[in-house]
Amino acid sequence: MTTTIGLPEPPAPGATALPPGTFAGVAVVITGGGTGLGRAIATEFARLGADIVLGSRKDEHLEAGRAAMEELGARVLAVNCDIRDPEQIAGLFTAAQEEFGLPGVLVNNAAANFPVPAEEMSPNAWRTVVDITLNGTFFCAREFARRHLAAGTPGSVINIGASYAWTGGPGFAHSAAAKAGVKNMVETLAVEWSPYGIQVNGLVPGMFPHEDQTADIKGNLARSSDKDATQPALRVGRLRELGWAATFLASPYARFISGHTLVVDGANWQRRSLTNPAVVTVRDQMGRGPFNP
Repeated sequence: MTTTIGLPEPPAPGATALPPGTFAGVAVVITGGGTGLGRAIATEFARLGADIVLGSRKDEHLEAGRAAMEELGARVLAVNCDIRDPEQIAGLFTAAQEEFGLPGVLVNNAAANFPVPAEEMSPNAWRTVVDITLNGTFFCAREFARRHLAAGTPGSVINIGASYAWTGGPGFAHSAAAKAGVKNMVETLAVEWSPYGIQVNGLVPGMFPHEDQTADIKGNLARSSDKDATQPALRVGRLRELGWAATFLASPYARFISGHTLVVDGANWQRRSLTNPAVVTVRDQMGRGPFNP
């Protein structure tokens, strides 16, 4: 019998693969960076010397992110910004530029998402998720690129994606469609902007449980079987692993990587069974009864 051991644990928190000070003097804008995965990414940029610019619609998220970055000794600017509004995005970048100079890295992390059967999805729910996740990502990338094109300077954009951009996402039709657009945006903008020194890449997280997940997503996860045993790696991701991937993609050591989407999920999205399990409808998976218009 072959022993299963899973993928090894990563180095301890605080370890870095890149040289200390890799991002010294570089401002990094991270939308939705005050909590969850965004804050985990911001943390690793801060450890490497970056000045951190956090954008969020919620002041309490900004304050939580600011406190975490200051604890690491990083200079940090927190700006209230709704990425659905291009004027607010321009204000975010202007504030960042006045504080730290033109940001060299943009991480498009902000998104909206919640599970719902497609037949129950309201037009407003569809529009809101697409507006934040797809439109907001483009508006931020566009503002970043326009400023670098005008200045004649290089830069790096990282769009946070999702594996259901390839596979589809039952229960998440709005988010899956938007993330498919985000993935295509990576490939399109990389070709357009590489001649000007701007690389564009995607980063897809797998299962990275964290305290800031929404109540409905926590509820779905609670109804799932043991998380580690359902992953090919036999464990879920550690937040710092996502941050390390982001810092690498934006680092001087990844300059020739552009138009690529890196999936950090221990091969989970590629998992296939030799025999198919019984189909369980999305409604049943979410604990909902029969559809009643």
